[in-house]
Order: sequence, then structure tokens, then C-alpha cells
Amino acid sequence: MDEYIIRESSDSEADLIIDRLVEYNLSKVPLKQEVSFSWINRIIEDKNGNIIAGILSKMYCWKCLYIDALWVQEGHRKDRLGSKLLKEVEKIAEEKGCYLIHLDTFDFQAKDFYIKYGYEIFGILDECPQQHSRYFMKKSI
Repeated sequence: MDEYIIRESSDSEADLIIDRLVEYNLSKVPLKQEVSFSWINRIIEDKNGNIIAGILSKMYCWKCLYIDALWVQEGHRKDRLGSKLLKEVEKIAEEKGCYLIHLDTFDFQAKDFYIKYGYEIFGILDECPQQHSRYFMKKSI
């Protein structure tokens, strides 16, 4: 019987695991964009240079966009900054040939906001965290 050791990985070892998974994925489905990952991140600053909103998203391998985070400072949430950021990223993604955007959000975050902009729920993870739900959403562009 072989002996194995399970231990915490370093950052470079974690990168190796991701690289190997991407390598496997690309052996099954060909790359559809020049670079495997393309970040589309934007921020909004106030007149004093303070960051008051931002969106982090990544277009990956097959011209799909994953929105990782969208945040607007509480005092500016009625200023439509989230809408401006979302539209900006969608426009850039479409210009780059993206056809699908996906994200996840919690019931206490922005589910209704995304529905308003044409996103649909394709999965729900209940009790994550306890007494809440996590929504997985997508939009074809």
C-alpha cells in the first residue's frame, strides 16, 4: 500500500493545481480567446479620490464572464453606481466576444438587482449560510 501525505499547499502549489485543471479542461474544450483569463475590473472614485464602488470580473477560456464582486459604498447605493458598473462590464465583455455572464449572490445582497438587468436564476444553494440562500445567476449577451 502506498503512503501519502496530506498537507497545506503553498501559493505556488495552489497555482500548479489550477494550471493542471485548466490544462485538462482545455484538452476537452478548445480555448476560445487569446488569453486564458482576462480581468475586467472597474472602480468609481469620488472627487476626493476615495473608492466608492467597484466591480471585479474575469473573462475565461471560452469567452464566458464571471462577475466575482460588485460593491457600492452604502451612502451611494441610490446613485445607480452599481448599474453603471454592471453596464460598463457587460459592454466590454460583449465587445470582446463574450456570450455568457454568470455570478452568485446571497439573498441579503443583490438578487433582485441582477434580475432587473436580465439575469436569471439557474441554481439555489439553501442554508448557505444558515437561514439564507445563495443564488447562482446567468445572462446571455
